[in-house]
Amino acid sequence: MKTKYKNKKKLSPICDYDNSDTCDMIDKSKPLKLADLSLKLDPKPPTQVISIRLPTALLNKLKAMGSAQDVPYQALIKIFLCKAAKING
Repeated sequence: MKTKYKNKKKLSPICDYDNSDTCDMIDKSKPLKLADLSLKLDPKPPTQVISIRLPTALLNKLKAMGSAQDVPYQALIKIFLCKAAKING
């Protein structure tokens, strides 16, 4: 049995966005505002990437603690560092 789709024309504008680049529709000179939240385009990211070497046993303990608290271990390390430095964040 064949199924007939109704309102096929209503879906075409939505599908048009899937096949075309919509980046030109965004005005980058205006800040993006969502409800009460305004997002500003900052050329410098608020964080910095670092590399740190930890003993395997310590890293495994951090991963286990994070898993027990349902928190990624990287976020858990950030929490510990903020508490150690007494920074609110």
